[in-house]
Amino acid sequence: MFDHMLAFDVTEQGRAASEPLREDIRLLGGILGEVIRDHEGEEVLDLVEEARTRAFAVRRREEHREEFAAIFDGLPTKQAMKVVRAFSLFALLANLAEDLHRERRRAMHVNAGEPPQDGSLAATFAKLDEAQLADGTVRDALGGATIVPVITAHPTETRRRTVFQTQSRIKEVMRRREQGNLTPAELAAGERVIRLQILTLWQTALVRLQRVDITDEIEVGLRWFDASLFEVMPQLNARVRDELGSRYPTANVAKEPVLRAGSWIGGDRDGNPNVTADVVSTATGRASQTAIQHYLRELETLEDEFSFSIRMARTTPELLELAALNTSDERTDEPFRQVIAWIRGRLSATHSEFFGDWFEAAVEVAGAAPYKQAAELSADLDVIDAALRDGSGALIADDRLLGLREAVRTFGFHLYGLDLRQDSGINEETIAEVFSWAGVHQDYLALDEDARVELLTAELGNRRPLIGEGAEFGEQTTKELAITAAAARAVRTFGPEAVPNHVISMCTSVSDMLETAVLLKEAGLLDPGVTGEGATCSVNIVPLFETIEDLQVSATTLRAALAVPVYRELVDSKDGLQEVMLGYSDSNKDGGYMAANWALYRAELDLVEAARETGIRLRLFHGRGGTVGRGGGPSYEAILAQPPGAVRGSLRLTEQGEIIAAKYAEPPLATRNLETLLAATLEASLLDVEGLGDDTADAYAALDEIAALAKESYADLVHRTDGFVEYFTTSTPVAEIGSMNIGSRPSSRRQTKEISDLRAIPWVMSWSLSRVMLPGWYGTGSALEQWVGDNESRLETLRGYYERWPFFQTVMSNLAQVMAKSDLGIAERYSRLVEDEALRERVFSKIVDEHQRTLQMFARVTGHEDLLWDNAALKRSVFNRFPYLEPLNHLQIELLRRYRKGDDDPQVQRGILLTMNGLATALRNSG
Repeated sequence: MFDHMLAFDVTEQGRAASEPLREDIRLLGGILGEVIRDHEGEEVLDLVEEARTRAFAVRRREEHREEFAAIFDGLPTKQAMKVVRAFSLFALLANLAEDLHRERRRAMHVNAGEPPQDGSLAATFAKLDEAQLADGTVRDALGGATIVPVITAHPTETRRRTVFQTQSRIKEVMRRREQGNLTPAELAAGERVIRLQILTLWQTALVRLQRVDITDEIEVGLRWFDASLFEVMPQLNARVRDELGSRYPTANVAKEPVLRAGSWIGGDRDGNPNVTADVVSTATGRASQTAIQHYLRELETLEDEFSFSIRMARTTPELLELAALNTSDERTDEPFRQVIAWIRGRLSATHSEFFGDWFEAAVEVAGAAPYKQAAELSADLDVIDAALRDGSGALIADDRLLGLREAVRTFGFHLYGLDLRQDSGINEETIAEVFSWAGVHQDYLALDEDARVELLTAELGNRRPLIGEGAEFGEQTTKELAITAAAARAVRTFGPEAVPNHVISMCTSVSDMLETAVLLKEAGLLDPGVTGEGATCSVNIVPLFETIEDLQVSATTLRAALAVPVYRELVDSKDGLQEVMLGYSDSNKDGGYMAANWALYRAELDLVEAARETGIRLRLFHGRGGTVGRGGGPSYEAILAQPPGAVRGSLRLTEQGEIIAAKYAEPPLATRNLETLLAATLEASLLDVEGLGDDTADAYAALDEIAALAKESYADLVHRTDGFVEYFTTSTPVAEIGSMNIGSRPSSRRQTKEISDLRAIPWVMSWSLSRVMLPGWYGTGSALEQWVGDNESRLETLRGYYERWPFFQTVMSNLAQVMAKSDLGIAERYSRLVEDEALRERVFSKIVDEHQRTLQMFARVTGHEDLLWDNAALKRSVFNRFPYLEPLNHLQIELLRRYRKGDDDPQVQRGILLTMNGLATALRNSG
């Protein structure tokens, strides 16, 4: 009954365009097959080939899934593991081939002289030129412009460094092949390199056997800087500054770097007991060390390159003055090298002062004192730059030196800003214990909101510390206080940019925000000031509104906080900047896809209005995951879909999961994705992109009704269907995600079986692995169907919104992308893991009915039965690679069945973990 897949119409033109991709896949897949045959034998290769060819037969509807799945019945676990590894590696290689094909297609567009594509800075600046904006308009919209991708840890993105290195080497060879003009010997040599790398992958454990700890995750997060960000972020910052400066010379915008880096890894302790004061110190320290060591390596290379003699190149008095400080360097004929050596000496002393160890690119220079801050390093590098430009050396200045200067401006001595995050309930309990010990109030938790605000405000009005020597607290409070103290030490050492924000999860009230302020005060990060001076704090206090109900009252909460004088002083001390974080994951888990998306849009509208009324600058932090069910989807469209006034030059957004590797594994990927963020932010800030005109009020009212209907449909399944939690935990691998060595964070905030306590990543990941993809669509079909009813004019209204309203377009497009990856034929086989037949039928029948209803309504509203009519790249991916997911899904089901029946073979658990990794790799955004 469920033995079907969604069909995609791949045209002959589409097949021709993707033929080079298929050739690459055939090459890589063929070499993988040869490696398997050579090292595992013909029997294993035959089994893999049988699974591959029969999976394609299933796609062509030439074979039933029941027959296909029978291949794996009773298959020895050792053999099953080899099949899992084969298809997991194929998914990895297919990703590589697809990335190369996107490069190929973009190059073809450029070489054909076609207009720049949307999402590129070239296209955006062309649109801005056409709009003929005044300098004042640009100044108002982009003042203080800041775009911060914030890297977070994710259980499926802990692959080994070796895996990334081998992928990079294969890509290098494939790019050389693409350039052509290779001799047969060169082609053969390239294939040998590819074969070596694939053999290395085959013999490398793709995932670790031991549970990943936070220090591992910190190192994985730092990987992307050497991989791409050190090169790309500074380049793009310089480009945006120059492009805006040439077009709007009096606007005076983007003088400071627009792109900055952020991280949650090591600072996000919400529900993660493994984050400690030592972890915060490690995260901030390793970040700073990574930045400074990068600068030292670049300076070492510059010293080697800058062989300019004073007899051949002009200098400046400032350069010679700086060179004279380096009294131990006898290269007086080469002042540029003297200065670089002096800078290396000072930076090496900084490294030693911070970290107490040596580094191979460091040097010891007599009299070279440590830099106190990165601005001093920048000033010295600027002296070299000015001397080069004064002597007609601009070409040299714009090469490696410019990259280093821009890197120091972008990353400073901190590299990234580490956010602290904690649940408001933990902050509340910490304050209660501190207040009780200090004699402020013996039962803070019993106070109502007004009394809490009054008490907290009083404490923020003086500098008196609450905690003295000999204070004794419970384990949780002691740990919380130690973490904020560690953050304060990082700020003192590396600068305020090292820990710029404290995010309050599940923020519901003003007291939640003020409690955080008091804790920051105790750590010395907040100064209440003295008479006549306002309060200041180096750390932004960031409320995170997560549930639909909290989003609906977010603006009310913000207004109330700003009405508290001491809190308003804190905001004013930051030039009126208030950041608010929006939770995409929990709002979706709370109310479903459509309701959550609309609640977020409405909250942004309300927050923008509150900011206008109170005269503050609002910056929104979007807590987006990799999947659509957690706010994911194409960044360009997502930013343009924000309501008017919600961007204004600044935003932060989380980057996580397989998405990080897909975006930042190498410079071309990072350039394209960071350009997209910049382009969309500029367009959303400076152009009218909403497109509703006079229909705005009617459109908002319509979506209010549709969202309410969608939430009701979703609640009927998730919150009111008897046995739903049991169905979910049994029909998906969620229990195994929680029990196996996947990530450092527990899968639930609390040890309960409530959906509300389950973390969003395992919630979404479980539905993705089982191919239901429920968080990305459920409830939408019913809502649209009920709202339209038999009223054709309402259907036409929705079609109009789809044509011209970016928000509605994006909601429908993202839904389509998710549904294209769903497969209810496979999902039905997962449902058989539920032994209670009545429960299985009760829940799965609802899923099937809503899935069909959503497909029908998508077609009626958009006019397209093809879900991917507007996404050729994803259509190619689905068509070419999804048959290779089929064996991984069936093997995961088989291994789950064995594991749950008591098979304690470690290979079974390892096989389940490997199928999770392989499916996550193939889906590219599983959680």
